[in-house]
Amino acid sequence: MPRQVFDYDPPDRFVAGTVGPPGSRTFFLQARSGASLTSVALEKTQVSALAERVEELLDEVVRRSGGSAPVPAVAPSDAGDTAPLDTPIEEEFRVGTMTLAWDGDRQLVVIECFEVDEGTEEAEGAGAATGGDDDPRSVLRVHLSGATARSFASRALAVVAAGRPPCPFCGDPLEPSGHVCPRANGYRR
Repeated sequence: MPRQVFDYDPPDRFVAGTVGPPGSRTFFLQARSGASLTSVALEKTQVSALAERVEELLDEVVRRSGGSAPVPAVAPSDAGDTAPLDTPIEEEFRVGTMTLAWDGDRQLVVIECFEVDEGTEEAEGAGAATGGDDDPRSVLRVHLSGATARSFASRALAVVAAGRPPCPFCGDPLEPSGHVCPRANGYRR
């Protein structure tokens, strides 16, 4: 399939969400602008890492600007998006690598999510392409204001935390029927 660039500058909506019950959820990033809707699938750990890095980037922008950048210190309470993913959810591609940057000229966060490159070991992250014009992978690119990026990160972290609760002993996810806990010498909890 030829490279596709899904560019939202800015999107009307950019959120992380899931489909399916805890334990077998599929995670998506979804961008919408007008009638255009793009959904890309990714791993729970990728959603968590992206949200944490967005928070760190925004905190650093605030710190370096001395508070003069148009970035709120916390997610605006009135901007919380709790609606489900827009339908139909049609996966454009599975995300392999992501980039995150601050566009100082426009004062926007730029997130790029690149398609998994089947020919490389992208899961390791070593030697992955940087997404130049010669990169054959499809990409979802969004440009977000500081407030929108804070809201995205807040929702993404809440989506990740809404899964199965962790075992208090080993930290592995608890199934509704319990699980065999390695810290309890294999006894079911």
